[in-house]
Amino acid sequence: MKVSKELKIGIVVVAAIGLFIYGFNFLKGADIFNRKYELFAVYPKIDGLIEANPLLVNGFKVGQVNKISLIQDNNGKYAVLVRFLMTEDVKIPKHSTAKIVSSDLLGSKAVEVVYSDETEFAQSGDTLLPESEVGLKDAVDKRLTPLQKKAEGLISSIDSVMTVIQYVLNNKTRDNLDKSFESIKKAIQSLEKTCYKLDDLVASEKVKISSILSKLNNLATTLDNNKGRIDNILGNFSTLSDSLAKSQLKDAIASADTTLHELNILMAQINKGQGTIGKLVKNDSLYNHLNKASDDLDKLLYDLRQNPGRYVHISVFGKKDKSKPKD
Repeated sequence: MKVSKELKIGIVVVAAIGLFIYGFNFLKGADIFNRKYELFAVYPKIDGLIEANPLLVNGFKVGQVNKISLIQDNNGKYAVLVRFLMTEDVKIPKHSTAKIVSSDLLGSKAVEVVYSDETEFAQSGDTLLPESEVGLKDAVDKRLTPLQKKAEGLISSIDSVMTVIQYVLNNKTRDNLDKSFESIKKAIQSLEKTCYKLDDLVASEKVKISSILSKLNNLATTLDNNKGRIDNILGNFSTLSDSLAKSQLKDAIASADTTLHELNILMAQINKGQGTIGKLVKNDSLYNHLNKASDDLDKLLYDLRQNPGRYVHISVFGKKDKSKPKD
């Protein structure tokens, strides 16, 4: 059977169109000859994620990003809907996380599936939980922000220091510094003159200084020669100290302290008028009674001398003394 030229051209065109459709879908991440199912995830931002980026499980490609679209929720806020086309027959648990990560140092993106603890697996059309890795720019900004603040603070401190230096190093301060350096120079010159004078003094009094050093040497020699006696004297002092420490001096001092304490208590009682001595010291009535008794005794002795017969009767013959007593 002879095939016409037009049929050949038609077959070639159909085959080319089919290859074009297959290649276009392949570049978009859709393999029309493989059995597949779709998963979704909604992100607040995708940070450079594009279609055809891989979907990974433990670093192995199990699918790819098939479509990215912008959606709007009920509150009017926008979000990004990402559709994943699975090219491998893997079972992903429900509520697993689709984490956007960097696949290389150039900033290419991929989506890593982090399994959940669910025992039920996701079906075609289910939605995964979204998560985004911190981008390189955000990480650099996060690290550079504290350094920027420190640099700004350092620059501010340097500016303050320079302001203080400019304020301090004014004309008056510079004049004072010049005067201070001049005073220091004069002090050094004076010290140098003093050193010259001291050298002259040492040279003129060299004999006396030599004599003093000689006497000190003799004294040291004498002390060294009498080292035994000095040790004996120190030993005697040590023995005396031990004897005093072993004696009952501490007990005697304690006893004297107790006696003084009791004497203080007794004096306090006397000052308060307690006891016989206290009443005698503090109470005037006892003094008055004693004074009155002494006065009465004096009168009695006086009357006894004037009228002894009133108190003593002596009769040789038994005759009464009829003499009247004197007033």
